[in-house]
Amino acid sequence: MSGLRSFVARRLLLGVAQTAAVVLLVFALTEMLPGDAAVALAGDQPDPARIEAIREALRLDRPAVERLADWAAGLPHGDFGTSLASGRPVARYIADGFGPTLLLASLTVALLVPLGFGLGVLAARHEGRLLDRLVSSVTLAVYAVPEFALGVLLVTVLALRLGWLPPTAVGYGTDLLGHPAALVLPVLVLLARPVCSLVRLVRAGMIDALASPYVAQARRYGVSGARVRYTHALPNALAPAAQQLARTIDWLLCGVIVVEALYVIPGLGTVLLNAVAERDVPVVQGLAVVFGVLTVVLNLAADLVARRLAPRSGVAA
Repeated sequence: MSGLRSFVARRLLLGVAQTAAVVLLVFALTEMLPGDAAVALAGDQPDPARIEAIREALRLDRPAVERLADWAAGLPHGDFGTSLASGRPVARYIADGFGPTLLLASLTVALLVPLGFGLGVLAARHEGRLLDRLVSSVTLAVYAVPEFALGVLLVTVLALRLGWLPPTAVGYGTDLLGHPAALVLPVLVLLARPVCSLVRLVRAGMIDALASPYVAQARRYGVSGARVRYTHALPNALAPAAQQLARTIDWLLCGVIVVEALYVIPGLGTVLLNAVAERDVPVVQGLAVVFGVLTVVLNLAADLVARRLAPRSGVAA
C-alpha cells in the first residue's frame, strides 16, 4: 500500500510540474502572436490611440511576467481570471463549453467500449480466419481516413444529399440533448479512429494472452475455453487497452477542436479557437490548466486500472 501511495504521489507531483510547464509554454506562445486583445477589440479599422486606451484599460501595458504572476496567484483559490474580450470570469467560459464537450465524449465512449472490446475479442477468437481479416482490414482502412475528411464526407452524403441528418448544430446552442439528430454525425466522426485503435489493441492483447504459458497451464488443468478467455486472458489483454481508452477520453475532452469547428458545437474546442482569435490570454491559460489536470488524472487512473487488471504488466511502484 505504501508503494502505491508513493507512486500516486510521484505521478501527481509530476503532473503538477507538467501542467505548470504547459501553462508557461502557452503563455509564451500567445505572447509571440501578432497583436493582442486590444487590437482584436479595436475592430477592422483600429485607431492607434484607441488601441492604446484599451490596452491601458485591460492593463496589458504591464510586463508579461507581472501579468502571468497576477493570474497564477488566483489559481489556488479556483480563480482562472477574467476574460479580456468580455469581462466574464474564465471559469464561466469553461463551464459553458464543458457541457457540450462532455456530452460528445460520453456518447462516444458509451459506443467505443462495447464496440472496441467486443470486436477485438471476436477477431482474436477467429485469428487468421475470414472474420479476423475482415475486421482488421476495415479498421485499418477507416483509421487511415483523417477526421476532417470523414466529417466532410458524412455531411455531404448523409446531410446534404440524403437529408437524413442536420449538417451542423447551428441554432441549437448548448441544448444538444434536445436535438439528438445533431449529435449523430460528430459522434460518428469522433468514434471512427478510436474504435479502430482499440479493436486492434484488444485483438493483439488477447492473442498474446491466449498464447501465454499461464493460459496453456489453465487449459492443461481442464479449465473451460470460455473461462480461459474471459477470466485469465481478457484481464491481461485489457491492461494496455485501458491506457489507450484513457488517452482517447483525454483526446475527446481536450482535443476535439476539428470536429467541434466542423459541426459548430459550442464546446471547449470552440472556446479555445475563439480565445486564440481574440488573443484572450486568460481564457487560453485557464483551458491549458483544465486540459493539463484532465490529462494527469485520466492517465493516473488508467495506470491504476492496468495495475489492478494485470499486476505483472502494470506500472511499477
